[in-house]
Amino acid sequence: MEIFLIKLAQLILALSILILLHEGGHFVFAKLFGIRVEKFYLFFDWKFSLFKFKPKKSDTEYGIGWLPLGGYCKIAGMIDESFDTDQMKQPMQSWEFRAKPAWQRLLVMVGGVLVNFLLALFIYSMILFYWGDTYVPVKDMSQGMKFNQEAKALGFQDGDILIGTEKRTFKNFSADLYRDISEAHRVDIIRDGKAMSIQLPGDLNLLNMIKAQPSFVQMLIPNEIDSVIPGSTAEKMGLKKGYRILAIDGNKISCHNELTDQMARHADMLATAKNSTDSLKARTVTVAYTNGSKLYTARVVMHSTLKLGFVPKTPDYQTITQEYEFFESFPAGIKYGLNVLGSYIDDLKYVFTAEGAKSLGGFGTIGNLFPADWNWLIFWQMTAFLSIILAFMNILPIPALDGGHVLFLLYEMITRRKPSEEFMIRAEYVGFGIVILLLVVANLNDILRTLGIM
Repeated sequence: MEIFLIKLAQLILALSILILLHEGGHFVFAKLFGIRVEKFYLFFDWKFSLFKFKPKKSDTEYGIGWLPLGGYCKIAGMIDESFDTDQMKQPMQSWEFRAKPAWQRLLVMVGGVLVNFLLALFIYSMILFYWGDTYVPVKDMSQGMKFNQEAKALGFQDGDILIGTEKRTFKNFSADLYRDISEAHRVDIIRDGKAMSIQLPGDLNLLNMIKAQPSFVQMLIPNEIDSVIPGSTAEKMGLKKGYRILAIDGNKISCHNELTDQMARHADMLATAKNSTDSLKARTVTVAYTNGSKLYTARVVMHSTLKLGFVPKTPDYQTITQEYEFFESFPAGIKYGLNVLGSYIDDLKYVFTAEGAKSLGGFGTIGNLFPADWNWLIFWQMTAFLSIILAFMNILPIPALDGGHVLFLLYEMITRRKPSEEFMIRAEYVGFGIVILLLVVANLNDILRTLGIM
């Protein structure tokens, strides 16, 4: 429960910052052009609000709603998600949105997206300034990598040290490494101390590479035990620091990655167990291990978590920290942010596939991206990433989103004709329906994953 609350608190704080600043972007441009803002809310106040106040001599009511699905800035004389059509039937006033030139209305609509995008670049810059960029160069991972069968069919072997592609050298082990391999025609490696290259098609499916079990490539972790958890199955077996797991159920284990794969098979068996007998079978495992001089075999029944209860000895790779002075951090942060945006846009093509649709996630998925303990570095990294996503999604040409309004404004500026109010209202309903549908699908996916159905 504590972990859930920590993740929830981080999610709410991040979304609150992004929503307030996004709506603040609309607010500032509206006020700049003398447009009246009737409401400025964090979260939606459908039926009632948690808090609200209206300063004296102000046209704006400020408040906090109870429904944390976003926020809104209700601008007078504008057809938006409030669907306030009564106001649009009244005579046009000089302080209304609809009374202003198209270029001013355009700036009001892009204000939120602009703020979110600039915020992401600023956060990335400040992260680099305060924490620097700490990572382990992939070429220095001397134990090499562990590959699945698909990767081995393409020519990779366990223990290969990845160097780079024909385009660039690999930096660190991250999603960018997967992306580079998926687009590469040549991957340079070191195998048994010798430099060589592997030829690839250049169009591997990135989503399949990441979602595969086991995944396309992982850091190879030796099967040596570093420590044993007190009271665990491993302690009862007599496992100690320095021992090595040699086999699981007669299947040879050469690294900890393979042990994890074997445990995943037992997890699949447990998930489909129909009775206590099936459950017992899924939790029973035969382990062969050695202390370096003697071989042992034990048949044990694991807890429902299917964990033996030890920590593997991970390679002690040396990290590199690249530090940035204050003014140096801005171009580096901008470059980093643009790379994140480009990668996100590139990956959108997978959303329109069956597997991609299943990968959509709602608030549960987003919340799980935050760590189980409060870590400011990861919090700001996630906030910047969500800010970029919010900016991009809002600029999509979907009615009810900022991008839909921008599309109609561009049409007006080009043709010199405004879309009719009836058309705008209908478009708003359609766009709102699309947004709600996407929210339902994404959050339904979260529920199905939690239930183990998907």
